[in-house]
Amino acid sequence: MKIRTIRFKTFLLAFLLAAPVLSGSGCTGRAPSESSEKGREVGKLAAGAGKEQKDPDGHADGKVVRLTDAQRKEFGVELATAGPGSLKVEVEFPGEIGPDADRVAHVVPRVPGVVRDVRKVLGDRVRKGEVLVVLDSKELADNKAAILSAREKLELAQSNYDREKDLWKKKISPAQDYLQAKQALAEVRIELRSAEQKLHALGFSDAYLANLPSHPDESYIRYEIVAPFDGTIIEKHVVLGEAVKEDTDLFRIADLNSVWVNLSVYQKDISSIRLGQTAVVSAGHDIPDMTGKIGYIGPLVGEMTRTATARVVLPNRSGHLRPGLFVTAKVAVGDVPVKVLVPKVALQTLDEKTVVFVEDEDGFEPRPVVIGRSNGTHVEITSGLEPGQKYVSAGAFTLKAQLAKGSFGDGDGH
Repeated sequence: MKIRTIRFKTFLLAFLLAAPVLSGSGCTGRAPSESSEKGREVGKLAAGAGKEQKDPDGHADGKVVRLTDAQRKEFGVELATAGPGSLKVEVEFPGEIGPDADRVAHVVPRVPGVVRDVRKVLGDRVRKGEVLVVLDSKELADNKAAILSAREKLELAQSNYDREKDLWKKKISPAQDYLQAKQALAEVRIELRSAEQKLHALGFSDAYLANLPSHPDESYIRYEIVAPFDGTIIEKHVVLGEAVKEDTDLFRIADLNSVWVNLSVYQKDISSIRLGQTAVVSAGHDIPDMTGKIGYIGPLVGEMTRTATARVVLPNRSGHLRPGLFVTAKVAVGDVPVKVLVPKVALQTLDEKTVVFVEDEDGFEPRPVVIGRSNGTHVEITSGLEPGQKYVSAGAFTLKAQLAKGSFGDGDGH
């Protein structure tokens, strides 16, 4: 009995050890792990994406994406032929936006007075000739009174001159009286002309001066300060009731329809900057990039910064380019011929490799490439893509995403 028990245990142990071998041969069943693995393979084949194929050239990992013409259109996949091109070499410079200094005005009263009315505030847009401030000015009243007085003197001097001239011609009056009357007339004319020029300097026209006697008395001290051109008030230094001098800076107005972009050019790059070069200015903050030409290069290098200034003038009708914003500008300093040039959007990263999707008879294959020089939009391919090959120039990111998900069929949709 004891011997039978030992034999039974030995047989049971041998049977258990042999069970995996039997199931693996397909005689008695399938192991759970193997069943799951084969289930996944079936699903993978059914989907058709990421299909493993042998790559005879050794350029890629064997994954291929197949698309119908309808799917290409839906996913925005565009093809291009690899070939040579001219790579624009760019240098990037920091800069700052400033107002157009040729269109900035400091508004001063030109006569002393007391502020009677302030009609504009900081940030207001103004039109040429629009009233900004009204002053009460005693000096202005004195200048206007001087004109009226000189005109009265002129009438008397002219009458006296005419009389003395007539008497002298009739030899009734001596020549000395005639000459004195002539001199007095000339002096009064000079006095009147001087008084008129003072008001012309304050912006008053000939028509205004001609109608001056008909103006009401209260207007004699009233002086309106107007905008010199269309623009925006960027500084304000005046309040109601303030006594101001003739050189007080009341407002600063800038025409911001165009702005200056002042770039800091480092000493090592000065020799590569030329007038007329194209600069692409980027301000960020959802402001679209703008392109302009370098119109000025400073003749001096700053002692502290060791940089020179290069200036780009940009239109600013939208008002997005506000003075004070920091920007960067990419300046094209030259062209370099390259064997294969592709847009940067054609490059993707797959399995930690930079790839370009190449079209062949099996579909779209991610082909590892080696990149060389580049700029903001294009890159040189030094190996992995030969001239004449068809590659995906747009929509490569979608191919990469769908390839990773394995969601494409063999031309059967997605």
